[in-house]
Amino acid sequence: MTASLLFESSTINGMKLANRFVRSATWEGMATQDGRVTPRLTDAMQTLATGGVGLIISGHAYVSKIGQASPWQLGIYDDSLIEGLLSMTDAVHSAGGKIVAQLAHAGHFALEKSIGKAPVVASNFEGLAQTPRTELSVADIQGLKTKYVEAAQRAQTAGFDGIQLHSAHGYLFSQFLSPWFNRRSDEYGGSLKNRARIHVETIRAIRQVMGQDFPMLVKINCEDFADGGLTVAESIEAARLMVAAGLDAIELSGGLLTGGKLSPSRPNINKEKKEAYFKDAAQAFKKELDVPLILVGGIRSPDVAERLLDAGAADYFSMSRPLIREPGLIKRWQSGDRTRALCLSDNLCFRPGMTGKGIYCVTEERESR
Repeated sequence: MTASLLFESSTINGMKLANRFVRSATWEGMATQDGRVTPRLTDAMQTLATGGVGLIISGHAYVSKIGQASPWQLGIYDDSLIEGLLSMTDAVHSAGGKIVAQLAHAGHFALEKSIGKAPVVASNFEGLAQTPRTELSVADIQGLKTKYVEAAQRAQTAGFDGIQLHSAHGYLFSQFLSPWFNRRSDEYGGSLKNRARIHVETIRAIRQVMGQDFPMLVKINCEDFADGGLTVAESIEAARLMVAAGLDAIELSGGLLTGGKLSPSRPNINKEKKEAYFKDAAQAFKKELDVPLILVGGIRSPDVAERLLDAGAADYFSMSRPLIREPGLIKRWQSGDRTRALCLSDNLCFRPGMTGKGIYCVTEERESR
């Protein structure tokens, strides 16, 4: 039997990966209240590495205290957090894994009771929110870019193999890209080039400090799936600008936390035809951009991933919910058991995280009873 290309090694800007499977950034709800790594979070990351995941992307780590999105969320906003982050990356590396830090700022979706002030946004306009929001000034944007550069430096010091900028699902960088969220009239609003300016400038600033050899990825919406939101054509053009600025790879997602027509995490992925629900957009990206593409969204079967890889529609395949239930899923598939993931896509796994228990598969727990 011919070995699957899914399990051949590859590289992203010198970062060697054992296979084509990625653990997409997932809020674990396992950090301390101020974003510090806990032994439980370290164990969770090490278990993923032991389970065969080629690349782990950390839970979204907030680069500024006012960018926190969720309780018990991982932070990377201060040097005092480095020691804990280093213990986590050491554990992953000791298990033979690779891990990238996802750098994030929630913007409009920041957790108000935690940040203690009005969330900051790309644009403040009537109908955006019921509670006050603060529109970022140009000076604020310059300060925000500095926060990302400092966070990238912390990530490198803490032993991460690279970084990923979170620009999907309506978080702050996504808000700048989206014409629905971004209604500015200055150099950071209006045209697609202006809406992508904060990304381009941040990537360049990080490259200037980190050099050319530190892998840098972005997670981006293929489209917002909302009236007046980001389109596939605009997303491709924005990605083109980011690649020119020094980006190494793209993780393609879609949808907004506001719900709308389509959310980022769809329920009941129980048939192959429901899998890889952003695959058409991925094919469009691959036709236009010569850069590694990581496809997230409903991947549940190795056969689906293999067909997409063979067709040149994607280079890597990213999963979140399946790896909550089965952190050893990739090793299972590689061993020859290619039955689909056991995940039922019911989203119950995130409920215990909101109560301080950390995420886990509630359905599996119920079945075991």
